[in-house]
This record gives sequence, structure tokens and C-alpha cells, in this order.
Amino acid sequence: MAVTRRAAFFDLDKTILATSSALAFTRPFYRGGLLGRRDVVRSAYAQFVFLASGADHDQMETMRRYMSDLVRGWDVSRVQEIVAETLDHIIDPVVYDEALELIEQHRDAGEDIVVISSSGTEVVDPIAERVGADLSVGTRLVVEDGRYTGDILFYAYGEGKAQAMRDLAAERGYDLSQCHAYTDSITDLPMLESVGHPTAVNPDAELRRVARERGWPILDFRRPVTMRSRVPSVDQGRSVAIGAAVIVGIIAVGIAWHLWNRRGRGS
Repeated sequence: MAVTRRAAFFDLDKTILATSSALAFTRPFYRGGLLGRRDVVRSAYAQFVFLASGADHDQMETMRRYMSDLVRGWDVSRVQEIVAETLDHIIDPVVYDEALELIEQHRDAGEDIVVISSSGTEVVDPIAERVGADLSVGTRLVVEDGRYTGDILFYAYGEGKAQAMRDLAAERGYDLSQCHAYTDSITDLPMLESVGHPTAVNPDAELRRVARERGWPILDFRRPVTMRSRVPSVDQGRSVAIGAAVIVGIIAVGIAWHLWNRRGRGS
């Protein structure tokens, strides 16, 4: 008789991390010459909007289009260098202690830990490894001749996340009806609906409403800690492989421009 396997699927931003994993790199990219001053201002506002209320579907699509224009032609090695130099300083202090506790509980229960995020694989993978995940899924960008083309191979967002979960279930034998999922955004509703045990974490207003209507658990995380204080150290050399697709999240600066213009028009 086949043994049923289970997994716990975790979103990254505002679920494991108390920030946007990619927007956090705005200032290092500016200092490294990849972003202009206007982009930094937009990103600061976008970070505020993201942390305060999240992003809806239209805003996520705006971010995706903005990203394609913004990163086209960026040198991958330069992005890797900047991220490798700044990852620990930027990301390490903002992991939720409550998320790490949940990860430990699921691991002790014999379940695989899967981090799935719309940020780029090269930022998702090393963070996932650091918090003890078994697998990770992120957005993948196209690279030609060492530079970004602006095209996206796979966008880990919305139904894309749910499909990735179904693919992993088929590949690894997970019974999704016995699996858990944790996320903060209504745009991840397909992710939550894919499992038998969905939980809203730090949910935006719409997801909080849906979770209450459906009787789903709601968790509010409040305790950011350093990963080094909770997770055994890993080979720091792997940080060099953190990639450039962290800039996928930089598309979120498009939220600021989109909202600023919309509000300026009185809509």
C-alpha cells in the first residue's frame, strides 16, 4: 500500500518574512547603479502600500508589466553580486518567529516544507533553504547573453501557484487534501483552495473576510527575529547563487506609480 505524503506550503512575503523580499533590495540596487532615484521613491511608497494592505490582482499585473520594462538589459552577474553582498543584512532580521515555529511543527510531523512565492527563484531558494524548507518555487525570468530579456518563463502567482502545487503533488505523492497552506494575500486564494487545511496569515482585508466566511484559521504574526538566532547556519558561499530574479519583486514599485496616478486622478 502506497504511503501518503503530506506537505506544508508557505508563501514568503508577510507570511515567513515581515517585509517584501524583493522590495527590500531597492536601496542596494540604487547604490549599485541599477535603479534611479525616482524608482527608489516609488519603491518606498510601494513598500508602504504592500505592508499596509497587500496588492490585488490588477496591481500584481501592473507590477509584472513594470518589471518587464525595468529589468530588461540588466546584467545578471551585477545583480547577483549586489544581492550576495546585502542578503544577510536585509533579510536576516525580518523572519517571523511564529513562522519558524510552524515550520518546525510541520517538520516534526513528518511533512515536507515548501516555500512558494512570486519573487524570483534566486531569492526564494536560498531563503527557503535557510528556514529549513525541503522545496521552493518562485518566478523564473529569461536570461540571454548574461542579461535579462524582460520575459518571464513562469510567474508564480495566483493560479500559477496552485498549478505548481498540483504538479509537486503528482511528482512527490502528496495528498493535497491532507496538506496545509499559509499565505497573506487574496491573490493566493487558489493556493489555499488547493489544500485541505488552508490558513490565512497576516491576511489582507479581503482574505480575512473570506477566511472568516469559510471558517479558515487566521494567524497574525508579530515577532520578527533573526534567522541566525533560530536556524543553523548554512554555507554562506551559496549566497552567490542568489539570483537576479530577486528583481522580479521589484516590479512592485509599479504599485506605487499605479496607485499614485490613480489617486491623483481622484479615482
